[in-house]
Amino acid sequence: MADVVQYRLERMVDELDDLEIRGLFSRREISEIVKQRRKYEYRLKRPSPLKQDYLAYIDYETQLDSLRRLRKKSVARELKAKGNKKMKQSISDFAGVSRIVDIYRLAVMRFKGDIDLWFRYLEFCRQRRNGRMKKVLAQVIRFHPKVPGVWIYAAAWEFDHNLNVAAARALMQSGLRVCPTSEELWVEYLRMELTYLNKLKARKVALGEDKGTLVHDDRLADEKQWRDENKDLFMSLKDEEINNDKNVDEEESKMKLDLFRQQGLSVLRTIYNAAVKALPSSFSLRKQLFEILEAMDLSQSEDICKEMLNDLKRDFSTDPEYWDWLASLRFADAKSAPGMNEEEIVLSQAQKAIEVYEEALKFVPSAKMFNLYAKFLMGIIDPQKEENQHSELSIHTVDYSSHLLMVYEKVETMGCITEDLACQHISFSLQLGRLDEARKLAEKYCSGNLSDSVQLWVLRVSIEIRCVTKDSPSLSKADLLSIYELLTKILKKVPVSKAESLWLMALKFFANHKHIFDKLVEMSLVSLARDGGSEDGFSLSAAIVNYVLPKDGIQCAREMYKQFLALRRPGLALYRNCIELESNLASVGDKDGLVNARKLYESALATFDQNASLWQGYYSLETKMGTSETASAVHWRALKTLKDTTALVTSADL
Repeated sequence: MADVVQYRLERMVDELDDLEIRGLFSRREISEIVKQRRKYEYRLKRPSPLKQDYLAYIDYETQLDSLRRLRKKSVARELKAKGNKKMKQSISDFAGVSRIVDIYRLAVMRFKGDIDLWFRYLEFCRQRRNGRMKKVLAQVIRFHPKVPGVWIYAAAWEFDHNLNVAAARALMQSGLRVCPTSEELWVEYLRMELTYLNKLKARKVALGEDKGTLVHDDRLADEKQWRDENKDLFMSLKDEEINNDKNVDEEESKMKLDLFRQQGLSVLRTIYNAAVKALPSSFSLRKQLFEILEAMDLSQSEDICKEMLNDLKRDFSTDPEYWDWLASLRFADAKSAPGMNEEEIVLSQAQKAIEVYEEALKFVPSAKMFNLYAKFLMGIIDPQKEENQHSELSIHTVDYSSHLLMVYEKVETMGCITEDLACQHISFSLQLGRLDEARKLAEKYCSGNLSDSVQLWVLRVSIEIRCVTKDSPSLSKADLLSIYELLTKILKKVPVSKAESLWLMALKFFANHKHIFDKLVEMSLVSLARDGGSEDGFSLSAAIVNYVLPKDGIQCAREMYKQFLALRRPGLALYRNCIELESNLASVGDKDGLVNARKLYESALATFDQNASLWQGYYSLETKMGTSETASAVHWRALKTLKDTTALVTSADL
């Protein structure tokens, strides 16, 4: 290994001498360069070099070459100021790039399956233009023929850099033969062909042989409309003569433009048919192809648009995403009649979209379809809440609230109600200020098929609290008991892990009502005995201890967590919370804090003896508040107990 490294370093002698002779680097700097290169070369020659070793070497050489180029420019300016000739190119100008290419070559041969490394290699070759691009592209295509991005990158390089459309087309077609189910390849192939036609059209325009473009440009359309409306302003003295010549030119230009449009239409139709045949069930592909067609100005584009929309309806009439997209399309493309003001135009657009959604419900009467419909209407009613393209309607006074309520009623009638839609219905009623109606809805949904939905019960309880506090902020004992009984219905049915929000709401609401709070604690003991405590995340027992501590003091908190720890499965989360509590008390001088913290650690480790983080916390506690003997004892026990001591040894605390 040392001989190979030495040989590679000796091959750099000419380059390093050239750097010193030209005054770009001093001898001391060159010694440092040799030292760094030797270090990286040894890394690459070890039995199993890492990818990071190659990338680190490449980054070092890239920075070094950038520094060389900056210093060369500085030296060249100094020579020019003295009246000397320009600096000629020498071996040091090429050696850096050549070495980086060699390192990349070694890296991609070592990690052939790393596509990101291949693309990094390609980008370097493209930026430096070292003449190796074609060879590298051929290699990456050979190793990764099933990656669509490789074919697209190769075709883009031929199209944009080499201006070789035939080669780019051949690459895209080869890619489609290998990856016929790639949406990205079909879309990029169509985009490339239409871009080529548009470039040919632009060339004709630049030569003065044609005018216009294949891409829709609203500014040109507006300008033409303005000129037609104000054509009297552009009349000349020889009006008839000029008009005759102009008409002839326009007819010729129109024929040429139609030729390009027809060719573009033919290309689009061919690729569209092939893409649909290869991916008949891909809605996203058809959507992208349709969007490309809309952006282009092709011959008979309206006819093919209708054809594509009919195909979409035939193949995806049972897909809610299709109907949602179609409604958005109708909303954006609704045409306005002459004499319509802005408000009427926007209302017409919204009505077109609503008609699409109503038709969709006949084909797809599903919860997802209703959800999309409701979201659209909510975007009209409250555009700040639903961030979408319908915010123009917020300035109008049209009330779609009744229509949305009818949609929610239809959901229930058709049996498509879900937890999300039910919550939306209740929340919308609250938004309209109909508290009693929302209360009845919540009661109805919580008594039906969705009786186990925690989210619905949270809404119902919060509505009940609003109702009882509406007239007076102070609650009677009867009101408190009614809310407690309401909470009891769901808290006894649902596991603690799913009812986190309900338990927190109950604890917060009854925190200052000791009699009911004690009942909640008793209920939590029963629930935790049944379900067990949490190992991580939310812990009901820890939440109760945290509520008791500021209200009743540390002694009551200790009595409370001891009750929970006496259960069969108290959970690691409770142990951690109690340990943190006692550790904080010990750090401020509480005499019992350290003793209790140690007891808690011992109790927790009796159950969770393979938890490395628990041992680390115990050791950290002894290091900070105990003695060196107790800390060493904990460390020794951890090493003896843990089966995997890797995390323990590498921890910063040990």
